[in-house]
Amino acid sequence: MPAITESRILIVATDGFEQSELFDPRQALLDAGAEVVLASPDIQPIQGMKHDEKGDSITPNIMLEAVRVEEYDGLVLPGGVANPDTLRTDERAMEIVRAFVEAGKPVAAICHAPWLLVEAGVVAGRTVTSWPSVRTDLRNAGAKVVDQAVVVDGPIITSRKPDDIPAFVEAFKAAISEAQSIAA
Repeated sequence: MPAITESRILIVATDGFEQSELFDPRQALLDAGAEVVLASPDIQPIQGMKHDEKGDSITPNIMLEAVRVEEYDGLVLPGGVANPDTLRTDERAMEIVRAFVEAGKPVAAICHAPWLLVEAGVVAGRTVTSWPSVRTDLRNAGAKVVDQAVVVDGPIITSRKPDDIPAFVEAFKAAISEAQSIAA
């Protein structure tokens, strides 16, 4: 697989993200040579969670308002319960998700983050996976839901839980690499 060293990846998150679902993909992408930018509704540090315990925090690089989708090659949406539940009520976050999908750029959502795909209206007719409690919402939004570590349907990549992070990251890196080779 070609390197993703020329890629620029956006992560969108806010308070309540599942720590491993932000930090692990972010580090793997950095290690692969990608530039990774974290965007949030505000520039204040955001609080990670290790399941139901407070984890580490991280300060976003930019606010959602400053995001220009055309400047990025892919989007990562970490889970956690509070993070996607808050972001799905943020219209700018929804505009960003829709714009990435409409542009055919890889969008990777793990655990509870597929709620953002539901709210953005981009899962109808697609095959996806998620944390079990999100699956009814996905079905109600017109998606076919399966129970697999990672599912790729067009530009949308979904996974179920922290244990799936290695498969999630590899599928996302492959999608970025493929998009780069098509663009070259």
